[in-house]
Amino acid sequence: MKERNPKEGEGPADTPDFDSYSNLLPSGQNVPHSNAHDSMSPDFLKVENTVNADGKKIKLQLPLSCEPPGPNNKTKPKVWIIFGASGHMGQSLTRACLSKGDEVVAVGRINENTIESMQTTFPHPNCFNALCDVRVRESVSTVIEQALEKFKRIDVIANCSGYGVIGACEDQDEHEIRNQFETNFMGTVHIIQLSLPYFREQGAGRYLIFSSTSGALGVPGLGPYCATKYAVEGMIEAMLYEVDAFNIKATLVEPGLVRRDEKELASGPLPTWGHFLIKPPSEPYSDPTSPALHAKRMVQWLGDKQPTSAKKCADLVWQLGHCSYPPLRLLLGSYAIESIRDRLRSIIEELEDWKHLHHPIAPVDELDNEDDSDDARDVDMSAKPKKEDRAAKRAAPNSSKVESDADSSS
Repeated sequence: MKERNPKEGEGPADTPDFDSYSNLLPSGQNVPHSNAHDSMSPDFLKVENTVNADGKKIKLQLPLSCEPPGPNNKTKPKVWIIFGASGHMGQSLTRACLSKGDEVVAVGRINENTIESMQTTFPHPNCFNALCDVRVRESVSTVIEQALEKFKRIDVIANCSGYGVIGACEDQDEHEIRNQFETNFMGTVHIIQLSLPYFREQGAGRYLIFSSTSGALGVPGLGPYCATKYAVEGMIEAMLYEVDAFNIKATLVEPGLVRRDEKELASGPLPTWGHFLIKPPSEPYSDPTSPALHAKRMVQWLGDKQPTSAKKCADLVWQLGHCSYPPLRLLLGSYAIESIRDRLRSIIEELEDWKHLHHPIAPVDELDNEDDSDDARDVDMSAKPKKEDRAAKRAAPNSSKVESDADSSS
């Protein structure tokens, strides 16, 4: 069963308890602010920061080092396959691509949508609607074949599909854990393995894989979900080395707290956090302040309070599909930037604190002097039994047992 946001005065507080979560991390993890002057800064994604002092709108754009589409880098329309197009991020990306003249195969979840509902959502002549279960290899293969039959080529594949269970690691059963891996990890594997041969033959291709800040952080209440995202990130990084010679590129898109820009229908089949199933906690984790409930508190806080616009995120992701030099990762939103920055900082601090244990030989400045090491070698040599000692032991085989018995009795 899926829980909806509780009524006012019921359930968790109006805002997630970020402070309680920060105590779980070495260097803290709140929701701080980033530098607005950075062209990749998540603050540029906030509504209030998209106008300058003169009231003119600021165009969100990737850094010039990426050679994003623009007056100096004209790009041709591309053909996209967008898996998970029925989700709110997938919908925003699909609309962004269609509005800019691209052609899109919009792929909805097979058990939650129909072709008719997809056509109602995307009634655009450049959009071909399809259904797919990314967990099933044959289903993914069918979508790729349909895309090639319809548009004769594929330029960009975006995977926005995802599924997670909110609950303590101990509370999630094997079926729930496997289902998350089948959707998030194996779904990505199916998409890549079935499309890579075409991209390789074509001599070009691009993957935009929606990961999560959970792919870099261990979030209480999302343990198995985090594990799936860690797996996706590791595979994509490794794959990039393998396919670089084929001019195939990939970017891991890591959104923070992304707002649903379109109003949600009261009759909609899923709540705003619809790709998450919220499990009732077992007794050991039922305390309202339990860290295992952090993800539930955070997710239920979303909605209009989410700081990052899905439309603005989608525009940047569209630029990823058209730029010449995409980054390995694109983090979207203040929460994503700062939380991962804090995580990396804590890792560096821990490495510095413990690095002396990872060296086979201690640094020179950690040794008192060379004489100490020589003394140690002398002690080791003197500890070796002499020939006469070994002969005495052979003559009295029970002597060692007597000594050990005496030691134990004392």
